[in-house]
Amino acid sequence: QVQLAESGGGLVQPGGSLRLSCAASGIIFSNYVMHWYRQAPGKEREWVARISSGGSTNYVDSVKGRFTISRDNARNTVYLQMNMMKPEDTAVYYCRAGYSRDYWGLGTQVTVSS
Repeated sequence: QVQLAESGGGLVQPGGSLRLSCAASGIIFSNYVMHWYRQAPGKEREWVARISSGGSTNYVDSVKGRFTISRDNARNTVYLQMNMMKPEDTAVYYCRAGYSRDYWGLGTQVTVSS
């Protein structure tokens, strides 16, 4: 049974930082391209970042220079380090594993507010 479990969300002030984690089980993690998405209230789900099996990364323009995606294949975990956070980063954040098929986690809430 495949599971993706996000954690690390919470409330942070503007300018602050959070690190999200997504722990995978039931897949050969190192084969998968891992993604982070987010969905703000009343908006469509938005792709945020990806990291390939080889470690290459891509980001949506709105988070470049502030967010960093990384992976630890020994721990079957992908991370999203979020710095200089803004209120518009408020959303539910989801991880997705893509290879032979796609798998999604249930999400973790991130709220940026003073």
